[in-house]
Formats: sequence, structure tokens, C-alpha cells
Amino acid sequence: MTDETTSGSRRGAASAPLAGPATRPTLPRPRRVLARRETTGARREALHAGAWWLWALGLATAASRTTNPLLLGLLVAVAGYVVAVRRTDAPWARSYAAFLRLGLVVLAIRLGFAVFLGSPIPGTRVLFTLPEVPLPEWAQGVRLGGRVTAEGLLFALYDGLKLATLLICVGAANALANPARLLKSLPGALYEAGVAVVVALTFAPNLVSDVRRLRATRRLRGRPTRGVKALLQVGLPVLEGALERSVALAAAMDARGYGRTAQVPPVVRHTTTALTLGGLLGVCAGSYGLLAAEGAGYGLPLLLTGLGAALGGLWLGRRRTVRTRYRPDPWGSRAWLVSGSGAAVALLMIWASSYAPEALHPPAVPLTAPTLPLWPALSVLLGLAPAFAAPPPPPRTGGAHPTSVRARKPSVRTRKADRGEADPKETTP
Repeated sequence: MTDETTSGSRRGAASAPLAGPATRPTLPRPRRVLARRETTGARREALHAGAWWLWALGLATAASRTTNPLLLGLLVAVAGYVVAVRRTDAPWARSYAAFLRLGLVVLAIRLGFAVFLGSPIPGTRVLFTLPEVPLPEWAQGVRLGGRVTAEGLLFALYDGLKLATLLICVGAANALANPARLLKSLPGALYEAGVAVVVALTFAPNLVSDVRRLRATRRLRGRPTRGVKALLQVGLPVLEGALERSVALAAAMDARGYGRTAQVPPVVRHTTTALTLGGLLGVCAGSYGLLAAEGAGYGLPLLLTGLGAALGGLWLGRRRTVRTRYRPDPWGSRAWLVSGSGAAVALLMIWASSYAPEALHPPAVPLTAPTLPLWPALSVLLGLAPAFAAPPPPPRTGGAHPTSVRARKPSVRTRKADRGEADPKETTP
């Protein structure tokens, strides 16, 4: 009786349904989903790429209006600080150091030309004299060697610093603005030309990334990373990678229908061509009128008319490009602040060059120490606005350093398996 009751109770317990509704355990969200959401949010908060280029072009315009080494150094410091606090961890964002080296190379080449080919600035303080190569009469005005004066070297230094600052400003825009997202913001009529420009701008950052990757690989393998032999062994894989990337890009562009055009009536096509060409001619003539003294009356109206005609041609030309936009970048208040700060620096520097040209262009003859003018320096400091107005870069998603990764503690089942013990849950009765 007891055995039957016990067996019956067991059968009843086995056949009875579970009490209460079945609830699924709450699992933590996968890391991939969280990372994807963080990436999407960072993309939405990212600054418009055109704002970074307008800011950088404003700094470059300010650099083109002065040869004062103190102001040029201040412009480089402003651009470098903004890049340091607002650039991302993308491969194209690591090219700023390459532009800095390029600026130093340009400065060294300009000084070398002044030493070996002479300078147009007459000087009285001779530093040293090189052996001069005699040239024929048709090469008058050009010399090889001769006297090297301090005034000529100072003039070459000012000129080289100006060109190096322009390159560094362009490098800052290249390190801060995403080229692919900049391409999405171009008008439809400039899409093909924009793709070519973006490919050209991303070539240098990708090349720098490949060189760094190959040098790190050689360093881990115990091979030298400096010298002519190392350069030759690194150059071939870099060129091979560039060729493979070009072939892959061509295949991707062909698969996505690059170059496909829509059917446009001939009248619209001819009107677009006339407006674009006429607008460009008007812009050229208006710019010449503004620069020339006798064309001040018609320069500005002609420039505005040419700009209007060119914009109308671009608006009509977008009809022949079959193109859609996914997630267009908004132009918000932060973009206005960033681009406005660059424009303010450019306008204030242009205005300062008109009322204080001596401070912005220190003379090389006679030799005088450059001074830092107050108001132009304060106007350059306005370029620091993106360091506070632009959104911060997203956190780095790369893996942790090997020395900072903690080893996971083995489980009880693993320890028992290592000791040769059996798990009681896995044993059969």
C-alpha cells in the first residue's frame, strides 16, 4: 500500500503541470548589439564633415595673409590642439603626423633652394660663401652657389613656414573629417569628381596605416625597421596592398552602378552646361575685378551673378545622377559654430592685414625680431572653438592591451577534468 501510494504520488507529480506561468530568464544583451547601438549614436552625434573643412580652410586663409612666424606657429598650435582632442581612432585620422613631417620637408626644401639657388632679397650679412658655378648669358638672374646671407635665409624661412602652415591646416581637416561622409554631402552633379577627390585624399592615410602595420610586424619578428633594406622590404607589400585596394574599389564601384546617369532632356542638359560654364567665367572675372584696382565697380556684382549661375547649373545637373542618400548628416548648431569660428579667424586676419601690414609681414631687410600683434593673435585663438563646441570622439573600440587583460578563472568542471575526476551531474545511474 505504501509502495503503491508512493508510486502513484510519483506518477501524479510527474504528470501534473508546473505551477505558475513559464518565465524566460532575462539574458544580458550581447556586446555586439550594445557596440552597434553605441556606434549608431556616435554617428548621429558626429559633426558634419563640411564644417571641419570650412574651419580648416579659414585657418589656411588666415595663414596665407601673414608671414609672421609667431602667428604661423600659433595657427599650427591651434590646429594641433583641436586635432589632438577631437580626432577619432579611424585609419584616415592618423595622417596628421604625416602632414607635419611633410611641412618640415617643404620648409627644408625652401631653405635649400635659398642656399643653393640664391634669394631675391639683397642682404649685407654674409653667413658663408659657396663655390659658384658659372652659367651662360641666357640664364641671367639664376645662380648656383655664391654668397648666403642672413636676410635671404630669413625671407626663405618666413616663406617656407607659410607654406608648411597651409599644408598642416589641410592635414587637420583630413584628420578630423570623414572623407566618405563628406562625399555624401556633395551635390549630385559633383558626385563623380567628389569620388575621385575622396580616393585621392584617402590614399595617404591608408598608405601611412599600411606602413605602420608592416613596421610593427617586422618589429615583432625581430627584423630591422630602419635603413634602406627595411625600406625596400616594406615598400613592396605597401604597393601590393595599394594595388589590391584599387582593384577592390573598382569592383565595388562597378557593382554599385558608379557612373550611371539618368535620361535628361537635351534642353535641360544644354542649359546646365551653359549655366555652369557661364557661372565659372563670371566667378573668374569677378574675382579679377575685386583684385584689380580698376574693376572695383563691377567685380562684386559679376562675382555674385557667376555664383548664382554656377549654383543653378549644379542644381540642374543633379537630375542626371541617379543617387540616393541613406542617413544624411544634419547641419546643426555645432556645425555652425565650428565653421563660423574658422570664418571669423579668416575675416579678422584679412582685416588686420589691411590696417597693420607691418605686424603681419615683418621685414627681412633690415634684420628685426618679429613681434606678436595682440588683436591678430586673439583672432587666431577663436579657432579653438571646435575643441569645446564639437562633440567628443567616440570611445575606442580596439582590443585591450595584452598586459592589461586578466586571465579568466577556470571553472570547477575544468579543474576536475584536469585532475581526472568525474562530474557527478554527468554520471549515469
